[in-house]
Parts: sequence; C-alpha cells; structure tokens
Amino acid sequence: MTAVSIFNDVIGPVMRGPSSSHCAAALRIGRLARDLMDGEITEVLVEFDRAGSLPTTHDSQGSDMGLFGGLLGWEADDERLPNSAQALAEAGIKLRIKTVDVGDPHPNTYRLTLKNSRETHTLIAISTGGGMIEVIEIDGVALRMDGGYHETLLWCDADTPVCTLGLSDADKSVCITHNLGDQQLIQVKSDRFVGSDGSSVKRLSPVLPVPSRQNLRMPFTSCAAMLEHDADQNTPLWQLAIEYERARGSFTEEEVIAKMTDIVRILRKSIASGIAGTSYEDRVLNHQSGRFAEMMQKGRLLDGGALNRIILYVTAIMEVKSSMGVIVAAPTAGACAALPGAVIAMAEEMGKDETEMAKAMLAAGLIGVFIATRWTFAAEVGGCQAEGGSAACMAAAALVTLAGGTRDEAIAAASMAFQSMLGLICDPIANRVEAPCLGKNVMAASNALSCANMALAGYDPLIPLDEVIDAAKAVSERMPREHRCTSLGGLAVTPTSLEIEKRLAGLKKGCGTCACH
Repeated sequence: MTAVSIFNDVIGPVMRGPSSSHCAAALRIGRLARDLMDGEITEVLVEFDRAGSLPTTHDSQGSDMGLFGGLLGWEADDERLPNSAQALAEAGIKLRIKTVDVGDPHPNTYRLTLKNSRETHTLIAISTGGGMIEVIEIDGVALRMDGGYHETLLWCDADTPVCTLGLSDADKSVCITHNLGDQQLIQVKSDRFVGSDGSSVKRLSPVLPVPSRQNLRMPFTSCAAMLEHDADQNTPLWQLAIEYERARGSFTEEEVIAKMTDIVRILRKSIASGIAGTSYEDRVLNHQSGRFAEMMQKGRLLDGGALNRIILYVTAIMEVKSSMGVIVAAPTAGACAALPGAVIAMAEEMGKDETEMAKAMLAAGLIGVFIATRWTFAAEVGGCQAEGGSAACMAAAALVTLAGGTRDEAIAAASMAFQSMLGLICDPIANRVEAPCLGKNVMAASNALSCANMALAGYDPLIPLDEVIDAAKAVSERMPREHRCTSLGGLAVTPTSLEIEKRLAGLKKGCGTCACH
C-alpha cells in the first residue's frame, strides 16, 4: 500500500459534486478507463453489485456525473460536470447501467466493460473514500493501481524476455509480471511511461496530485509512532505534518505550506460565494447562509461568539457543495465544511493570516493521515463516523494549533472529538448529501471547538488516538448496511424524505438531463 499523502488522501481533491467517494473517485476511475481505451470509447457497461451502496446512490449522489466526466477526460472541478450525462450521449458513447449479484466485498465497486471498434476491455475498481481509488482488476487479471503512477501495461508472449521490451534496469525494479498461461501481462509503475508503442501496450496516466513513489521511507504512519519519533521535542503538529509530507512527496517546507495556502484560498472563495447565494434545482435545501449572516450582523442570534461565524461558514461551504460549486474534500465532500469552516472562521476571529490557517490545516491533515492509514473516510464503509467523526477529530487538532497549543494538546483534542462521534450513521435525506449532513458538519465543528478548549484546559482524553480510530473501525464492522450511506435507513426512509426524493426525481425527469441549474 502506498503511503497516505495529506494532499491526496486527506485534504483534497478540489472538486464539484455532493460526494468525493462518489463524484471525484468515480471521475478518476473513468479517467483510467478512458486511457485503457486510448481515449476512444463507443460503448460502456457499468455494473454495480446489488449488496453494495451504489445501486441506490449512483445517480443522486453523483457517481454517474463523475464517472461520465472521467470517461470524457475531464477534471474533478470541471464546470461541465453537472451535464456530463448529456455530454456523454453527444459524444456518441452508448451507456448501460446494470445491477448484478456478484458479491463484491467492497460497497463502492465499479465494474466497467468498455468497447470501441477495435477492442474490448474490462476494469474493476473501488472507491476507498475521500476521492481515493484502487483498480483491482483489468481484463480478468488481478492487479493494483492507486492512480499515482504512470502505469504501462504490456501484453506479450510468456517467453518474451523483459529486456527486449524497451525497459531499463531502473524500470525493472517496479515491474510486476502477471502470468496468463501462454501470455504475460507486464505492469510497470514509474514516474514516466516506458516501452515502445504498439497495439499490445496501454498507458494509464496518474490521476492524483502527489505522485506515488517506490521505496518510500516515512518517518511515522501512526500517532503512537509519531510520538515515539518526536519523543520529548514536543514539535508542533503542523511542523510534523510538513516533515511527513516532505518525505511522502519530495517537497520543500515552503512548497508544502504554499500548497495548503492555495487550498485555503479556494476555501475562502467558496465561503464567500456561499454566503452571497447559490442556486440549483436538484437539491433539498435552499440558500440559508445569507439569512444567518444578516441575523448575525443585526445581533439577533444568541451570543455564540466565534461559534456563530463557524456555523455561518460551515453552512456556506455546504451550500456551495450542493450547488455543484468548487469545494475541497476535507476529508470528504460529505464532511467538507466542518474542518475549513471551523479553522477559517476561528482564524479570522483571532486575526490570523492565511499562513496560520494553512498551518492549522496541515495539523489537521496529519491527524487525517493516521485515520486514513488505519481505517477509511468512506461512509459506505464506516457510516458518518468515518466522515463527520474524522472531520471533528481533525478540526479539533487544527483549532488547538491556531491557539498555539502543544502537540499533545492537539492530539488530546482530536481523541476527545472522535470519541464523541462513534456510532454516527449516514442517512441522507432524499438520497442527497445535504441533510442531515449540514447539521452533522455543524455538530462536528462545534464538537471540535469544545474539545479544543477542553484540551487546552488540560482535560484527559483517556484513550489514545490510535485506539479511538481502531474502535471506530470495530464499530463500523457491526453497523448495518442500511446505516452506511445506502439511503435505506434512518432519516432517509422517513415518509417526508421519500416524498422529497419523489419530487426531485420529477424535476430531473422534466429537465431531461442528469442534473440541471
């Protein structure tokens, strides 16, 4: 398994759509599938396992939108994404979507059969949470791709020497040979494409912002290992995050801070556009943050101090997400608002600049590394405790960092925040990632603020962070499928939710496209 990257797996991608594990991940899978067909697709069959999450959510939560955009070669923040279904049809690509009974172990499994006039290929991939993916099979051959390498696939006779295929000695160290009887498939993972052109060669470009690399030596991958590594130096969490990401991506300290500062600026623009007002037909909630801002300015809300600004910013980001505006999955689209809303609002209240915001986000990113390494951000696997719980955990550490708290205080805040979110289910109303997601993002941010102050005051979290993450994973393994982002349980199946879903389905049918403005 390639080491987690803060910018790949935790704070990112920059995207449009309601769900990163649906929209952004599906788009990345589609991009790889497009490369497998050399950019020429005339037919695509998409199959979802009946027992997974996608048969009930692929349309309303953006899997279709993302996958179609990927098949067309688009980026995750492309403004054309809401109309990708129409664009796919206009490109002459015939589409079929089927539900099948195949017993896929992962709930977010995509089975694609792709055709053009020359060839047919199959690809199976999974969305692992937060926009991350893994290709697990091509043309019936079990393999692994994370989207971080230049992947060269060469089909040849079984007795063909590798040295005749145009691969250097350095390339051989990342060669994987898959035996196919009288043939072999050679998979080369590299920082560039290798081998000669030909009908038996396929080249799949990276889809992640931070490339994967062989033989990584990470300073730590768990909270316990980090504490052992840092010992009694008590290095601030944001500096440890920079040390980690420098090892993961070969960046300088300045580059890491600059990358996160760019993300902060995107998020601040999202907040401003959300408060100014958003509109979109296919959503549950209308624009509400503007009214909150007005009431706050007039002093007509209860005195929540900085918390009121946090609620405003969380709401604004969620509204931008639901109107297909540009957001950052942090760590997911469904939980995209709690962390940045809390950090940016509190930083502004404290008079902090964007560099300080970036440092707080980096501290949060390192906590997210520990979660992603041990578990998941996917609600389809872990319920909303994997999304909102993770966001609260990360935001608590970020807020302590803003306050100038210590490494251990930040970790204590993260532990306490996650402890209070265990068992949280994912039950989106009307099969849209809006409500109760908005309330859960606000709750996560409020929880983070409370736990940050508790940690700064010396409250004892009792349970180490790694053990809390493991406990959340154990809880998820006992959580019924209906409560893991399938829209088959909780608030999602109330009479009102079903009525709203029916009404929205009528709007979409009336406009004749997958989504409309």
